[in-house]
Amino acid sequence: MSRKSPVDDVDASDPKVTHPETWATGIPAITHSMEPALVDLGPVRTAQLFTAINQKEGFDCMSCAWPDPDKRKHLEFCENGAKAVTWEATPVTVPDSFWAEHSVTDLADKSEYWLGMQGRLTRPVYKPAGSDHYVPIEWDDAFRLLADTLNGLDSPDQAAFYTSGRASNEVSFIYQLFVRAFGTNNMPDCSNMCHESTGNALSDVIGVGKSTIVYDDFERTELIIVMGQNPGTNHPRMLTALEDAKRKGAKVIAVNPLPEAGLLRFKNPQRVRGVVGEGTKIADQFLQVRLGGDMALLQAVSKRVLDAEARNPGTVLDHDFIAEHCVGLEELKAHLAQLDEGEVLEATGLTSAEIDEMADRYLAADRVIITWAMGITQHRKSVDTIKEIANLLLLRGNIGKPGAGPSPIRGHSNVQGNRTMGIWEQMSDSFLDALGTEFAFEPPRAHGVDAVRGMHAMERGEIKVWFALGGNFVGAISDTAFAERAMRGTDLTVQVSTKLNRSHAVTGAAAMILPTLGRTEIDHQASGDQFVTVEDSVSLVHASHGRVEPVAPTLLSETAIIARLAAATLGDRYGIDWAGFENDYDIIREHIARVVPGCEDYNAKVRQENGFHLPNGPRDSRTFTNDIGKAKLTVNELEPVERPEGRLLLQTLRSHDQFNTTIYALNDRYRGIKHGRDVVFVNPLDLDELGFADGDRVDVYSEWKDEPDRVLRGLRVVAYPTAKGCAAAYFPEANVLVPLDSTAIGSNTPVSKAIVVRLEASQTDL
Repeated sequence: MSRKSPVDDVDASDPKVTHPETWATGIPAITHSMEPALVDLGPVRTAQLFTAINQKEGFDCMSCAWPDPDKRKHLEFCENGAKAVTWEATPVTVPDSFWAEHSVTDLADKSEYWLGMQGRLTRPVYKPAGSDHYVPIEWDDAFRLLADTLNGLDSPDQAAFYTSGRASNEVSFIYQLFVRAFGTNNMPDCSNMCHESTGNALSDVIGVGKSTIVYDDFERTELIIVMGQNPGTNHPRMLTALEDAKRKGAKVIAVNPLPEAGLLRFKNPQRVRGVVGEGTKIADQFLQVRLGGDMALLQAVSKRVLDAEARNPGTVLDHDFIAEHCVGLEELKAHLAQLDEGEVLEATGLTSAEIDEMADRYLAADRVIITWAMGITQHRKSVDTIKEIANLLLLRGNIGKPGAGPSPIRGHSNVQGNRTMGIWEQMSDSFLDALGTEFAFEPPRAHGVDAVRGMHAMERGEIKVWFALGGNFVGAISDTAFAERAMRGTDLTVQVSTKLNRSHAVTGAAAMILPTLGRTEIDHQASGDQFVTVEDSVSLVHASHGRVEPVAPTLLSETAIIARLAAATLGDRYGIDWAGFENDYDIIREHIARVVPGCEDYNAKVRQENGFHLPNGPRDSRTFTNDIGKAKLTVNELEPVERPEGRLLLQTLRSHDQFNTTIYALNDRYRGIKHGRDVVFVNPLDLDELGFADGDRVDVYSEWKDEPDRVLRGLRVVAYPTAKGCAAAYFPEANVLVPLDSTAIGSNTPVSKAIVVRLEASQTDL
């Protein structure tokens, strides 16, 4: 099925602004979930899909990595999960005539919303060098052309292979195998731009860069501290877990620069109270921290914990746990004894009384979970901030016991599984040894490029081929102008995709799009219908089964695409059975069982009713497998983010009708924005000081070191209750303001959450 292109979003620059909501979900969530589905999918396809989302014999929702409870509801999905399924499973397809009608130059002028609304891609297309149009191409020709290009490079390191978090464990495993057999570790992935800081910090201090809790811990805890995240939009099913925790008596502290509706009150549409009642108040305390102030807040709370111990020796800290499992307590005590309260208050924008209350709540709880997302990971000092989260938890033994531990919340459905399966430019020698033994070759050992370093390598002409397994890298990476210039300097760019996005319009000299199955679709192969596996935010690995027929017979699964590309490129090199991988995914899983730690007997384990948890030393046995074999209490130097006079600190964020760079609609219901995205949210007091008013049009300039200012023009000012001195604008549009080399220390993640900006009256003609 195909249709005419939708009307371009010409009104997107004139948003309508109302008051932000003070609660999330309820009946409006049902309406906004079901109406688009019934219109776009029809009632039969909607029923087939929505009754299978996150079910044990259904498919894993692609909209986030929130874990599933053992006891599933009949409708185990949220509003944004429904939107993601509707967007992917649409029967609307892009016709062959589209490519003649639209040049690449024309596509580059379209918005992300327009591109995504064109429908599903069903035929491979190729843009030859010197041409401005994609043309349909046969699969065999596509693989032959790609193989010839890759084999014609002077070095395997002249290619880079990107991965999106949507890719399954099976395709991730054979993808990294192909790339390493080809001869490079150039494997940037979406983790580089989101939770790389988490992995870096936690791996150092506890030996595992992941959550140390399971789903049921939310009902066992006494306190949940939610930092730098907006679950009401980015993983709404978390609100149910928070509600369940509160029903069991837990308290919740929310730490965020913006008051988000989902952390104020939740109206659960699957409970009577959520439909006709007031719902559940989520945050017992809301700390509106200034951007970049989380580390100072955590240090201040830890200092109060240590002070409480000093007043009542032996009664506050978990001395047995610290003595047996930790190092660094005395150094931490000495460091925090010098903490300046005035500096903390300036950095956080909070009062001492607010911090005292948070510390009192922490001290009153025996079991504490701290969760966080990109509001923590995308700062200059994000790695150290996460180490401070670990410090606070370790002081009272809040790890390795029921209802307690660090819990980073991933935003993409299998980004964590990608890394487990070997998608990383810096995989350990032990993993590479096991891979080489299994397939009888010597994997390359030199570290490859990550996302930011990959951009620089492209800009220098060192990377000539960019292959992307899913995602929208050009749209997602920081410093949009630099990224587009670098991408256009390559010889060939390749995208494995379900729908159009910005990365299809910003290409190398030559470009190719390889259309693939969605997760909702049945994967027919020679040995029978296949399932795949994914890993959620709490390291639970489980199966995902497509439920509807593919929208076109010309589509290949991601696994088939990579297997055929590998066979075309490598031939019989190393004797790897690429055709067998495509025909029967059990064969892949047998190799995973022998290579990936914790995946022994993988085929049997993933067929268990609820899958299985990967082993986790800190969670399972208080075993810490870092370089010293003990958890580290660390000393981290506080460096508050400076805000020059007349400037603001800006963060990028998603709207409610959005998943990553995918735009479902031009609305942000909870923040009161309709029919547009060209807005900047600013505290009313800051507007008064800067001489602007709600509704004004401004150009936003970012300032960084001695580089020329970057600018995003023509934004409508929205007076909004952000933290004083802080502002916000939508991702990915505001990526243009983020310098490529402004990255987190230790993780190289783009700093998208504390950008120094100034506002000027707009020079854009609207």
